[in-house]
Amino acid sequence: MPTSAVTRIVLTGRPITKKNSQVIARNRGTGRPYVLQSKQYRQYEEDCLWQLKACQERFTGPVRMTCLYWMPDRRKPDLLGLLQATADILEKAQIIDNDRNVVSFDGSRIMGVDKQNPRVEIEIESCEVM
Repeated sequence: MPTSAVTRIVLTGRPITKKNSQVIARNRGTGRPYVLQSKQYRQYEEDCLWQLKACQERFTGPVRMTCLYWMPDRRKPDLLGLLQATADILEKAQIIDNDRNVVSFDGSRIMGVDKQNPRVEIEIESCEVM
């Protein structure tokens, strides 16, 4: 099996989970309720998508990802929520074609505090599924 190159991406800004502070809103036309992400998450997603515009890499099959999170303070969010938000943002930016193709998050963790530079450091590598 040939080795593939690892793509490294750094997204600056406070990593935010998608699941926290969701709001139930109503569609004005139909009156049906829907879940709206928090204002903080929507801003984080927008900032990340802007940063990802420069990334030319695209992954269309199974990938391994490692995400290292540096938070601005000691409050520890849910790691699984952070991973899901990161995968969703990478899919929305079309870096990965589907977040279901992430077959491994091995080594991902909340690293600690960096008040001046909160961020997520991402490594993505194509892989074959056994």
